Amino acid sequence: MTDEDDDLQLDPNFADRFERDPRRPKCQLYLISPPTIGDDFAGTLAAALEAGPVAAFQLRLKGLDDHAIARLAEPLQKICADRDVAFIINDSIALAKRLGADGVHLGQEDGDAREARQILGPSVQIGVTCHDSRHLAMEAGEAGADYVAFGAFYPTQTKETHHQPDPSILSWWTTVFELPCVAIGGITPQNAKPLINAGADFLAVSGAVWNDPDGAAAAVRKFAALL
Repeated sequence: MTDEDDDLQLDPNFADRFERDPRRPKCQLYLISPPTIGDDFAGTLAAALEAGPVAAFQLRLKGLDDHAIARLAEPLQKICADRDVAFIINDSIALAKRLGADGVHLGQEDGDAREARQILGPSVQIGVTCHDSRHLAMEAGEAGADYVAFGAFYPTQTKETHHQPDPSILSWWTTVFELPCVAIGGITPQNAKPLINAGADFLAVSGAVWNDPDGAAAAVRKFAALL
């Protein structure tokens, strides 16, 4: 597939007709940290992880250097390890190696999966942001990524977005490839169901959990009821 092939629109009704292969695991929750965290966040994270099944937690703190992130990461990494939740570092291959993280998530400007694999070894999970591009997702898969992420599916205040894929991209991906896909961007308990039904393997969620007026643990329980 070339970049031009992304211009060939998927049938928007594909997601409506999609049926998940029963051999594929059910959709799971993938938490992303708030943009900033305080000293009380460790307790919030622990409560959230204990409220329902969570597959992974990504530490995403923009604007801080690796030393500052490493200091903040230490207690959070232990909380995840104690609960068998994958601890993922955003953007930085070097920091993921330094911390012995379970994985790294790479944007399109953060290095590629081949480089990450060489540095981090065979067991570390590598995810790649692919926006709304089937071409980028296939390239990531060929480069050895462990999952690809599509989005933003809905408006989000967590980060600036310029891409909004149709849910049919999830249906297409999971029909053609075994590699897991992550849906990201503005996902809430109220709008998540179409993405689950379309074939997302993971829902990446941030604001809908940490900003829930009932608390993060309550938000995780709301997602768990859907999954």
